[in-house]
Amino acid sequence: MPSSTLIWLMAGAVLCLTELLLPSAFVAFMMGISAFVVALLSLVGLSIWLQVAIWLLLSTVLVVLSRRFLQPRRRNSKIQDAIIAETLIEIPAGQTGRVLYEGNSWRAKCDDEKLSIAPHQRVYVVRREGTTLIVMPENILS
Repeated sequence: MPSSTLIWLMAGAVLCLTELLLPSAFVAFMMGISAFVVALLSLVGLSIWLQVAIWLLLSTVLVVLSRRFLQPRRRNSKIQDAIIAETLIEIPAGQTGRVLYEGNSWRAKCDDEKLSIAPHQRVYVVRREGTTLIVMPENILS
C-alpha cells in the first residue's frame, strides 16, 4: 500500500492538472497546493484524520484568500463608467427632459436637482434608474 505522502502528492498533481483542463477559478489549484503542503506534513507522521482536517482547513483558507486577492476591484467612481449623450430639449432643475443616447430618445434627469441643462448640450450618463437616465453636463465634470 502506498504511503500517505505519495497519495497526497498524487492528489495534488491531479487537482492542479484538473485546473488546467477545467478552469474552476483556482479552486482545484488551491486544493492541489493544499495537498502538496499536507504531503510535506505527512512526513512528520500525523494521523490520516489530522491530515484530512488540515487539508480541508488549508484548502478553505486558500480559496477564500484567492477570491479576495484575485478578483478585479470594483470601481466606485460614477465618472469612469460615464457615457456621452446629448440633450434634445431642456432639462429643467429637478424635472425630466429628453436626451439622445445610443441613437434613441430617453427620458433624463440631472443628477444635481438644482441644475438645469440647456438643449443640444453634451452630457454624461452617470447611471440609469428604470427608464430614466441620470445625467450631468459635460462642462461641470470637465
